[in-house]
Amino acid sequence: MTRYKLMIAYDGTAYAGWQIQPDGRTIQGELESAIHKISGQKKVRVESSGRTDTGVHARAQVAHVDLEKPMPVRKLLEGCNALLDEDIRVLKASRVQPEFHARFSAIGKEYRYFIWNGDVLPPHVRNQRTWVRKPLNVAAMKKAAALLEGKHDFAAFTANPNREVNGTIRNLSVLKVSQKGREIVITARSNGFLYKMVRSLAGFLIRVGNEEIPPESASKILHSKVRTAVVPTAAPQGLFLWRVFYGRGVES
Repeated sequence: MTRYKLMIAYDGTAYAGWQIQPDGRTIQGELESAIHKISGQKKVRVESSGRTDTGVHARAQVAHVDLEKPMPVRKLLEGCNALLDEDIRVLKASRVQPEFHARFSAIGKEYRYFIWNGDVLPPHVRNQRTWVRKPLNVAAMKKAAALLEGKHDFAAFTANPNREVNGTIRNLSVLKVSQKGREIVITARSNGFLYKMVRSLAGFLIRVGNEEIPPESASKILHSKVRTAVVPTAAPQGLFLWRVFYGRGVES
């Protein structure tokens, strides 16, 4: 077997997430079908750095695939892109050592959540931005984000706290809010994320920006370790898997 590392970008609007589903188109399914046709290999399994949900996008998802017969990297990249729909693209492909694993070799990820804050949502960004009409208090959002940065138990910010195999403590090294014109971006970077954690953080910060709850409530919610309606799950279309981090010598 020869292992190949792939960097993939996709618009998740038309897909039921990354993982193969019995009755829906998925990113993984489309990639495996394309590689099967190129390689002729009967069983193809593409492993990613992590799953993305229905409607979520990726700027730089990382995956790997093992092929029984080696092929030129260029043929793999160009062949995939010739067969895939235009909303999925393999940006890079390279041979890697067998011990590289897209998920288990990763040491961190960065997600970005995009909000369009204005009276009118431009149609060309309708599938990549969450629309909030009411002007958001970005200063309050930044204050709340600062309280959430660091190593905490994020049980209150996951959709399934009782199912997290490795517990709910994570090191959220970066959580920042920035604004340029009508666009507000929430950047989250961590050594690992819980199920729907970023969308939960975004939902909470939007509520803070709407001045429905004070930024200081972030600490109280964290310490409660209980998921309640105070923390809604933001819509999927604003979320992008932005970058995956690996150790020295391994390109993300």
